[in-house]
Amino acid sequence: MHVRRTTSLLVLASVAVAISGCAAGAQPDASSGHPTATRSADYTRAYDLGLEAYTYGLPLLTTDATFQTMTSVNVSQGTYGPVNQFNNVRSANDAGSTAVVAPGSTSLSSIAWLDLVAEPQVLHVPQVTGHYFVLALLDPYTENLVNLGSASSTAPGDYVIADPSQSATPIPAGTHRIEVDYPRIWIIGSTQLKGPGDVANVTRIQDGYTLTPLSKYGTASTPPTPAQPTTTVTEHGVPTGIQFFDALGQLLAQFPPPSQDQPELTRLAAVGIGPGLTPSTDSRLSNETLAGLSDAVVAGPAQIQKDTQQLLSTDSSVHNGYLLGGFGRYGTDYTQRAVISQVGLGAFVPQQAIYAMGWNDHAGRALSGSSSYVLHLTAPPPSTEGWSLTVYDLKGALVANSIDRYAFTNLSALARNADGSIDLYLQSNSPTDATPASNWLPTPSGQGFEVIWRLFAPEPASIDGILSGSGWQPPTIATAG
Repeated sequence: MHVRRTTSLLVLASVAVAISGCAAGAQPDASSGHPTATRSADYTRAYDLGLEAYTYGLPLLTTDATFQTMTSVNVSQGTYGPVNQFNNVRSANDAGSTAVVAPGSTSLSSIAWLDLVAEPQVLHVPQVTGHYFVLALLDPYTENLVNLGSASSTAPGDYVIADPSQSATPIPAGTHRIEVDYPRIWIIGSTQLKGPGDVANVTRIQDGYTLTPLSKYGTASTPPTPAQPTTTVTEHGVPTGIQFFDALGQLLAQFPPPSQDQPELTRLAAVGIGPGLTPSTDSRLSNETLAGLSDAVVAGPAQIQKDTQQLLSTDSSVHNGYLLGGFGRYGTDYTQRAVISQVGLGAFVPQQAIYAMGWNDHAGRALSGSSSYVLHLTAPPPSTEGWSLTVYDLKGALVANSIDRYAFTNLSALARNADGSIDLYLQSNSPTDATPASNWLPTPSGQGFEVIWRLFAPEPASIDGILSGSGWQPPTIATAG
């Protein structure tokens, strides 16, 4: 995990970056095939179950690596910083923003990692007016547990976040209890930014997101100033080889899996994988079993890529060529959970945001800054808190351009057709014909790119139709001329 890419996992938008190679025809490494034709039964079983375990455990290990990296400094800097306090992004993203992949240009992030082992934490939600916001609580398995904010009609106030061991802990009068399933919780906050001139307003809102240990509630509690500031981020990654399963066993013991996972854990236990188990030191496992497990980890990334391609193929066929999703809760769909953990860790549930990613035109050709495109929007996306359309290069960066325009939103002053529809023009050069300059979104000259629609707090009655493809659809990306 590249340290400056860690926060790219905060947005589902990074799906488009990861699969852009798939859209261009990339295929998984041929070595990811089943290499068991001449191997023993022990090897074959370990390899097959190892791939299952890789898919099952990858979200847990990825989230842990993200936690270790983002909390490796004790001074807040952007989304990095100590546990049990908010760490905020304070400036609008532009073409120079490289800390995250596919950064949102219409919101600022607020991140907090909770450690509830010692005691509950009290989250203060301020009065927020005129801005859409969400504070999503995720567990170590990437399940989106609770969403506070505009779409949830969250009242301002104090919310006591407690793990299962603290269910009987009394809470102060006037506060609200939020019961979570684990002592480590990731809060991913997003606050609407209405333009560069709105940063000061959003900063004031972010300052209202606070965390206080329950024992210090009601006092003027502020995070302690470290005696020795640590400001160099230490990168943590997912272990490779047999150590992947050793680390998985430790995390499964630290964060016991939900009961619904027991059938899968029973299968994996046959090759020494499970809570508290370390296959590398398990004398009951044969050398062939260990070899099969190690090879499964090597093949794991290609398997996830293959699963990603399948998700893309299935989804784009019903959404005008886009990958459109509302994720965040997975149950026992371990494959989807693993895919999203790699391409959009921290995805919001569809009630908070729906994303549509496109990197091909209507004919299936990869988008290119050498061509011009038009998107005919017959009706605005059905969202209660607005929408945006953003262009990124294939590295997930906003596109530098002469007019500093990176996105269209529901607040943009767009020219309309006589029937009220809107034509949006994507091209690298400034329009010289009748194309309204107000409707031009610059693309990278001579380079590939991708587009991302974001629907914030979709209208509740429209969500099912959007996800199934029977309702609102993102407009086809048509070649102009």
